[in-house]
Amino acid sequence: MDFGYSTEQRKWYDAAVTFAREQLVDPESLDRDRRGEFWREGYERCARFGAAGLPVPREFGGQGEEIETTVAAMEGLGYACPDTGLLFSLNASLWTITMPILVFGDEAQKRRYLPPLCDGRSFGANGASEPEAGSDIFSMKTRAERKGDGWVLNGRKVWITGGPVADVFLVFATTDPTKGVLGITAFLIDRDAPGFKVVREIDKLGMRTAPMGELVFEDCELPAEALLGREGRGSRIFNQALEWERGAILASVVGTMQRQVDRCVQRARQRKQFGQSIGKFQSVSNRIVDMMTRLETSRYMVYRYAWLKKQGKDATIAASMAKLHVSECFAQNSLDAVRIFGAQGYTIEEGLERDVRDSTGGVLFSGTNDIQRNIIAQHLRI
Repeated sequence: MDFGYSTEQRKWYDAAVTFAREQLVDPESLDRDRRGEFWREGYERCARFGAAGLPVPREFGGQGEEIETTVAAMEGLGYACPDTGLLFSLNASLWTITMPILVFGDEAQKRRYLPPLCDGRSFGANGASEPEAGSDIFSMKTRAERKGDGWVLNGRKVWITGGPVADVFLVFATTDPTKGVLGITAFLIDRDAPGFKVVREIDKLGMRTAPMGELVFEDCELPAEALLGREGRGSRIFNQALEWERGAILASVVGTMQRQVDRCVQRARQRKQFGQSIGKFQSVSNRIVDMMTRLETSRYMVYRYAWLKKQGKDATIAASMAKLHVSECFAQNSLDAVRIFGAQGYTIEEGLERDVRDSTGGVLFSGTNDIQRNIIAQHLRI
């Protein structure tokens, strides 16, 4: 295992930092966060840069890069772009929609959906969670029944990242409740499908620029070609999508944590109190040391996951550990950064309080951190 960037990874990381500094400087950032508004133009710029389809083969509109390189590019975006919600949405669409279509879709589905997802014409959302099926996801009630050659869906999905603005949805439903997990089936649904609607946008504490919504299906008729993979094999698709999400979606957060550390080091050197730099006080310097340690261990966890995927090895536990560790570290580092900046860090204009709010969601999405601990404990047979 090489602990340094490869030439390709460094190229994409540096390019991502430069791109974000030049193209993702949003003068409306503060107001957009207050409004809870998704920056669609920013997403389309990221797609034109190549970020929305980095691991997708060129024949389907992507860049044909490895997951390790994709993670490096996402880290670069996180370092230079303060809009965590935008980057989270970008990653959610890539890992939970684009990748499942690439791996499980047939040729026609790949040709239809992947090019627009890669070039920014389309944005994807994953519909699994329900009001009574969150951590216990396979107890979902949304029902898919056959009608001729097609399907009819009835049910409700909630906490759907990108729901209010997505163009295509990967939705999971049960085709036979008596079969439990073996009855779960996956479908690709266009936003204008008859019987499907987004009934509300959900306001929330953080990641306000990553819109969240509730979906309703009322006799939603789907053609046969909407089926992704095989009937009753949706759990495999869901688990794989969730693994990609857990292992890689926080790569941009690693970049954000690096930015926090750099800002705090600069603050510790330049801010004077009692006749000396505040970094000379151990309570400040030790806090930054802890931030740096969390950053480096988080970077290792994410890149280790990507390395395992490249090697074709089982990365299920690595994904859960990465999601658990990085999200917890991001939350603590965000709070520590506010403390180091004091009253200034508490203000909205400084941008650090936004990180505190945005980091909170990380311990909940993609399966709560308590669920990740359960998964890891089961692996250890304890």
